[in-house]
Amino acid sequence: MADNENKEAEAPAEKPAAPAQQAPPQVQVNDDGVSALYANFCRVTGSPEELIIDFGLNPQPHMMPKDPIQVSQRVIVNFYTAKRLLAALQLSVARHEQIFGVLETDVQKRLKHQAPGGK
Repeated sequence: MADNENKEAEAPAEKPAAPAQQAPPQVQVNDDGVSALYANFCRVTGSPEELIIDFGLNPQPHMMPKDPIQVSQRVIVNFYTAKRLLAALQLSVARHEQIFGVLETDVQKRLKHQAPGGK
């Protein structure tokens, strides 16, 4: 009987309940020296290893600009960072469109809707 008592005492304990889902840790960012610029133009080029994203201001956004667009900022990222950026931008735009409606990216269609008598 002593053997049975020992076996019962050695039985594995119940598994603890799974921990509650925790929020991912927040990354701390120091943006003390950051400068903010407005851009209504971007160009994406790259190589097999990285993407180059140029930002600038097109002074004539409704037509082909007469002068070259001045690029004011260039961001170079690897494809892993680009994919994370893409996901973050998609989520942000989707949330915006849920609240404010679909964003029309075709400038000519936007102009038609904004013109007097347009929708």
